[in-house]
Amino acid sequence: MRMRNVIMGVVLSVALIPLVGARAIGAQTEADARAGDDVSGKMVFARHCAGCHGPQGKGDGYMMLGPDPANLTRPSTTQQSDATLLQTIHEGKPNMPSWKRLLSEEESRAVLAYIRTLPK
Repeated sequence: MRMRNVIMGVVLSVALIPLVGARAIGAQTEADARAGDDVSGKMVFARHCAGCHGPQGKGDGYMMLGPDPANLTRPSTTQQSDATLLQTIHEGKPNMPSWKRLLSEEESRAVLAYIRTLPK
């Protein structure tokens, strides 16, 4: 009986290895996906946002649509929730156009991921 319990324990342990390994791989894939969002977000930001917000997001771009583009590195922006920032990207502001027709949901989230990486 004791030997049977040992064998069952070994069998269960071996059976769990693929499950634990799959979770570890899934966690890496998720982290890699977030890193990919930063990279693609940087490209979208450079193409569509840097003109006003500046290349480092400090609000020192061309100011094409009026004064005071947001400095995306200030606490007033960095402390906003993801939902609030995504709404701003989608709907715009008085001096910022709406991007919901030009950027996909994935691109908007990638820009947000990149903005979150800007030095404070």
